[in-house]
Amino acid sequence: MLKGILRFALYGLWVSLFCTSPGLSSEISAAGPSGQQLSSSSPIIYKLAPERKDGRGYKLIYIVDARLDVFWKFKTDFDNQILLSNKFITSHRLIRRSGDEVITASAYSNKPNAIFKWQTTLLPDQHLLKFILLNPEECGQKYHYGYIQLEALDSRTRVTQVAYFDFFGVSAWVNYPFYGGMSYFFRPIYQKKADDNF
Repeated sequence: MLKGILRFALYGLWVSLFCTSPGLSSEISAAGPSGQQLSSSSPIIYKLAPERKDGRGYKLIYIVDARLDVFWKFKTDFDNQILLSNKFITSHRLIRRSGDEVITASAYSNKPNAIFKWQTTLLPDQHLLKFILLNPEECGQKYHYGYIQLEALDSRTRVTQVAYFDFFGVSAWVNYPFYGGMSYFFRPIYQKKADDNF
């Protein structure tokens, strides 16, 4: 009996690490989803091939029930404390803003002793935010960077967030479909933003 339980547990671990979870798709190119409907409460997450030799990437697409100008103002207000309503973010502060370059510092519940220093470059005419983690080694990562693109969709906003990163256990985090995995991490964050803030 113990042998059967062990075999079942190992099979479950294998499935969780190497199979795609619901709401999580694989994608190599940057093309959008074909025929897949987006709603305000249903983000779509794609796994991306890394741009570098090691690591992983994702593309997260979701719709916000707010006009582009309203959501752009929200996304570029780096001094607000609304991020603290997210259970994964324990602290957030604006360090410096110089024109279209912003430095912020955040702490996360999964890495409580690290302060993540982010540099975000705004391209207002494109409604694009490019971000990079300035201190990846201090945060247990090799690199972490990406962008957030906002697009008008009638009276709503389509948000596409792409990131590339590498850290110990990155493959397990990206593929694990349950509590603690990538799809679990993003689902409540963007669902709450889309449903509650606008």
